Amino acid sequence: MFDIGFLELLICGVIALLVLGPERLPSAARAAGRWVGSARRMMSQFTSELDRELKAEDLRQELRKAGDVGLKDVQKTVRDALNEAKKYEDMVKPVQNQLDQANQKVTSALSERWNENGTSSIAKPADSSLEKVPESPVDLNKPSPSSGDALDTRS
Repeated sequence: MFDIGFLELLICGVIALLVLGPERLPSAARAAGRWVGSARRMMSQFTSELDRELKAEDLRQELRKAGDVGLKDVQKTVRDALNEAKKYEDMVKPVQNQLDQANQKVTSALSERWNENGTSSIAKPADSSLEKVPESPVDLNKPSPSSGDALDTRS
């Protein structure tokens, strides 16, 4: 870096020995060593941080390129699927309308039949807006033995 050879270092050491003397030279050498060490650490931290930032920027650029390509493909696929669904929507709507009309006719016919006979042999049509609740194997109207009602003898 500075291109200092052994001869230059030897000359600096002799001059330091003459100027500082043998008593202060070891402490001055330790202080100079600490300064050089901290300068090297700062330089290595700076270069490693710079390398990390460069790698992160490269990664961001690669992700942008990959993300743009993938996003365009996904958008195209979704658009194609929606267009395909719209084609079949026209085919499905008339059938759906016919099914709704048939459901209304059957429901009204069953309701009329129920109202004519009162207690007809056919079952009353279920309300299609309500979901059927599956029957429970446990009778919920019976008190359980753990509830204090089963052991109540106050009646």
